[in-house]
Amino acid sequence: MRNLAELVCDRARRRPGARFGMAGKATPTLGQAVDRALASITTLDEAGACLGRRVALIGTTSDSYLTAWLALVLAGAETALVNPDYPDELLAEMLEQLSPDAVLWCGRAFAPAVAPDAVHLNAEALDQAQSTSAGRATTLDDAPGLQRGRFDVAGWMHTSGTTGLPKFCEQTHEYFLRLGRFIADSMCLSEADTVLAPLPMFHINPLGYGVIGGLTGSAEVLGLERFSASGFWPLVREADATVLILHAPPVEILKRATSAADAAGHRVNRVFFADPDFLESFDVPLGFSAYGSTEAGGLCHIWAWRQGERPDHPEGMSRYGGRSRHEVQWRINGPTAGTGTDGARGATGEIEVRADRPGVLFAGYRRGDGLVEPFDDDGWFATGDLGRIDESGNLVFIERASESIRVKGEFVPIGYVEQRFASVDGVTDVAVWRRNSELVDDEVVLYLVGPSVPTEGIETVSRQLPPFMRPAVAARLAEIPRDSGVGKVRRRLLDDATVLEWVDLAEASK
Repeated sequence: MRNLAELVCDRARRRPGARFGMAGKATPTLGQAVDRALASITTLDEAGACLGRRVALIGTTSDSYLTAWLALVLAGAETALVNPDYPDELLAEMLEQLSPDAVLWCGRAFAPAVAPDAVHLNAEALDQAQSTSAGRATTLDDAPGLQRGRFDVAGWMHTSGTTGLPKFCEQTHEYFLRLGRFIADSMCLSEADTVLAPLPMFHINPLGYGVIGGLTGSAEVLGLERFSASGFWPLVREADATVLILHAPPVEILKRATSAADAAGHRVNRVFFADPDFLESFDVPLGFSAYGSTEAGGLCHIWAWRQGERPDHPEGMSRYGGRSRHEVQWRINGPTAGTGTDGARGATGEIEVRADRPGVLFAGYRRGDGLVEPFDDDGWFATGDLGRIDESGNLVFIERASESIRVKGEFVPIGYVEQRFASVDGVTDVAVWRRNSELVDDEVVLYLVGPSVPTEGIETVSRQLPPFMRPAVAARLAEIPRDSGVGKVRRRLLDDATVLEWVDLAEASK
């Protein structure tokens, strides 16, 4: 296959009755979803969201969202998948770098200030109108997307923006097709499977592994509009799911909030990104750990664990990358640099990856002035992550070298949040950092310099931000520790800074 449209068309012919959409009683089939998508192509074409055009898809996961994605694939558009929870101000700044021809909104309020030069469309209205139309404007055989080449741009997914503005990673059709094949082969996906990917589709995990991996393996593909621990296992049973595509936060939430009795009767036999306790607690025979990123091919290492197995290294199962993908080379760049094949066991440092053929890794970061290709002269990409080589020559992921804050599965764009709170009256300097949460991931800590903690001003700004960006506590310091050269915040020194005043912002807002 040369492109994603060929994959979609082939599976729609072979398994039109396979479910493809949100898990529940009225899940559409792949044939129905593709019919709706094909019926939308003429409207998309008239709006400029057509072959070779850039389109931003901003929305929450739903049947309409997946139909919109299918329509853009079949139309041959280049689609940027964007987090709908970001404020309009941040979205506008991000899309300025992309300059899309059209913006497709789905399940989110229309924001004309975002990409004002682009055509704006409502994906849900488009889907609803076209689903009831007589006939369809385009057939599988003449879908424009079939014209795309394997190294043409399929679209973009953005980084988390942990230290600055989120960056759009450029991905080709070859990138997605090879990732889908790697996932389908590694997890042995087949027509006997129903894949449930309950996470937001603008992430590489649910779309790349769940949707594209599932289609590649000819499996049924299901998503969820919203993850809920209390309703998760009943839905898994109702959907007859055999494969779960999760990541660390929902795994932890399910372990804490649900029991073996809640999960009893499921047919799940494989879980991506599980740990020993999850496999044993919920009686799942096989779990997968991995290492990768949107930049690093979506996934570049994977390892299968059987129920009852436990790693003997301190990082735990979920951080075991294992063996590398057959088309990805890797090495550890540090004082004891080496690769997983040269005998340099125990090497620790930054993980670097390189593809042995074009299209496996991302193409680069899309900026307003062109494509930035962050590879050295030999094609190596420095991931910014720390890892080591175990005694078997496999990868163990240690931690992100870059400073990051993750709340409920979402990475907090530190620079943006700091900028918002810097405008509060009475704040002369500000920095955002993290502390361990009692539940999952981190809590945001707002460090500030000023005569007091201006709780009312902080609360006003917090209400304008998505919940995962809001600070849980404020700490007043005499001085923010900064690098003497460029003035960059030395965040790790904040943990040991002398705090003049602590304020629990949740209590203060009551």
